[in-house]
Amino acid sequence: MSAGTAAVTEHRSNLGDLFNDRRAGDSRCLTEIGADGSVRHHTLAECHDTADAVARGLIARGLEPGARIAIAAANGARFLLAFLGIMRAGFCAVPVNFRLGPAAREHVFRDSGVVLALADADRTAMVPEGTPILRLDDDAQWDALCRPGPFTPQPMAPRDFANILYTSGSTGRPKGVPITHGGFLYALHGAGAAMPQPWDARVLVAAPLYHMNALFWTELALLSGASVVLMSGFDARAYLTAAAEERCTHLSGVPTMIALALRETDLLERLDLSCVQAINVGSAPLSAEMMGEFRRAFPAAAISNGYGTTESGPLAFRPHPDGRPTPWPSLGVASDRVELRLVGGPSADEGTLWVRSPVVTPGYLNLPEKTAERIRDGWYDTGDVMRRDGEGFYYFVGRADDMFTCGGENVYPGEVEALLEAHPAIAQAAVVPVPDRIKGNLPAAFVVPSPGAALDADMVKAHALAHGPAYQHPRFVVIVEALPLSGTNKIDRKPLAEQAATFIRDI
Repeated sequence: MSAGTAAVTEHRSNLGDLFNDRRAGDSRCLTEIGADGSVRHHTLAECHDTADAVARGLIARGLEPGARIAIAAANGARFLLAFLGIMRAGFCAVPVNFRLGPAAREHVFRDSGVVLALADADRTAMVPEGTPILRLDDDAQWDALCRPGPFTPQPMAPRDFANILYTSGSTGRPKGVPITHGGFLYALHGAGAAMPQPWDARVLVAAPLYHMNALFWTELALLSGASVVLMSGFDARAYLTAAAEERCTHLSGVPTMIALALRETDLLERLDLSCVQAINVGSAPLSAEMMGEFRRAFPAAAISNGYGTTESGPLAFRPHPDGRPTPWPSLGVASDRVELRLVGGPSADEGTLWVRSPVVTPGYLNLPEKTAERIRDGWYDTGDVMRRDGEGFYYFVGRADDMFTCGGENVYPGEVEALLEAHPAIAQAAVVPVPDRIKGNLPAAFVVPSPGAALDADMVKAHALAHGPAYQHPRFVVIVEALPLSGTNKIDRKPLAEQAATFIRDI
């Protein structure tokens, strides 16, 4: 354990104990926006007391220390406060991605050893038979769970599991990623070091709380004293409306979410969004076209494209310590709170990114072989290919897993997508391989036109040939209104790859 982790655990050892103790109890801590547009505000004292009541109620049920408790529900105050209460009580929270298929959801429950599920009405049927259920949206059941009264969060060891997040499982069964109390507190304190204390901000969160992006921004806001505006789910028009009406200063999410919101041009013209000071996106690369749209819609807002993985946290990069501006599309320079190295590339400045820090998960749940494959001596192989320039700035090249060969040349879809999205008529692009008996694979591109733009396949191919190597230009181009999204609002490549597999080259 590093000195940084030790300093964190001296003050807090339990990830559920996040509320900023420098704020007044009657200050607004949480605003929840329901699917019906309803708005409810919660003070710091109310949130603190409710998380304590959940912890007391769970302990009264006689569960074993470290017991796994699932949450299968839409975003809401009860989801968040139950999540914190579970950890305060010394149990392990398992947020369930309810957009997974039935077999994958069943695997999450069985693999993690869930002994109790907290679910809302729309998701109780997803809980496997035989698992006890408490309804989060049933007032009587919620009141029966909560036992009001003072509570001291259970002291936890740094490597104790706080929660288990599951990967999307797009290429197989979802993998359980244990998040430790000490590790994630280290991450939050590292990120919070750049914020004033308390941090007077209103952070809009609409990504699902079963995803690291939403959890990180919510937990960082609570720890740093900001107010969270939590939407039940993402809807582009509701997102912009909430930002304006709740006077949100910081927008968070994945690039696709913000890009969809920016297509609502009538709302952008009508709403007063001058309150937005920063747009923090992560979990996927930010294209040049998206960056341009963000700047036009929010000219006064600072825009950052963060990087992180569920397994290694969000601390890999930071702004340059000398104050040099981060060149787009760089992710920043290496953070002083982690160790980084680039492995297996053509030079010391390009390769797959490996990360080592207290945040790195101790290993995949029940998967020792996969753990040994990806985590060695504390180093986590992210699978993300990066390039480092002469000033130490890092750039995302592509996923090693997505890389395919075309005529013996390596093609990274992320590089081709960035090249295509530099065209002013292309809002988004996704590139997948098409099996080919001569070249091995051929690139296929699914592209979304910019609003009002005229775009055809020949324009896309010509742009790629003019600005990149010939081998990586897309031989097949499909113009689509939108790209399919996974349960975490990232582009879902699986259905695109399945469609591309039917394409046949015209020889």
